[in-house]
Amino acid sequence: MDSFILDVDGTLWDSTPIVARAWTKALEEGGCEREVTQEELKGLFGKTMKVIGEELLPEESQERRQELMDLCCRYEHEYLTADPCRICYPGVLDVIPKLAESHRVLIVSNCQSGYIELFLEKTGLGPWITDFECYGNTKKNKGENIRAIVERNRLESPVYVGDTQGDRQAAGEAGVPFVWASYGFGTPENWDKKIKEFSELLKWD
Repeated sequence: MDSFILDVDGTLWDSTPIVARAWTKALEEGGCEREVTQEELKGLFGKTMKVIGEELLPEESQERRQELMDLCCRYEHEYLTADPCRICYPGVLDVIPKLAESHRVLIVSNCQSGYIELFLEKTGLGPWITDFECYGNTKKNKGENIRAIVERNRLESPVYVGDTQGDRQAAGEAGVPFVWASYGFGTPENWDKKIKEFSELLKWD
């Protein structure tokens, strides 16, 4: 095993309290009186922004939904930029530099463009991340993006670390073993390895 490909939300940090406030404010500004809750977001994160919009605002037209989701993303970026973002799961900030001493560490998420860059800026983890990709950049699903990042970095034996059934499916689609971060948001049907704390990745066998 030569590399770890990591999910972000529910695996590296929990931004749902901040994002819930941002999206609620964005929808209010957009003329949609709709409170977005932290628990609601935990059930949505990991899906593409298109799917999140469809599930969050099913009554809106496609054009209106896109307009509101774009506003949500803008407010989210502003709120996360302004917040200290001390929201990483225990061990993440210490473990990733240690993992990078012996393995390549990469990120693939279904997030919008700029989100991973913001995560790296807030955490200071940029120097240890070899490459990253997201739905916002490619408009491709997570499985395709995992496969793409494996190919362009010539990874020979990667694993994908995530927390949801969608992560499980994406890893399977890409032909990559799946490590379930069981402290996160979801409960996948099956997995190849399970961790209860992020630091367990240092004890890989």
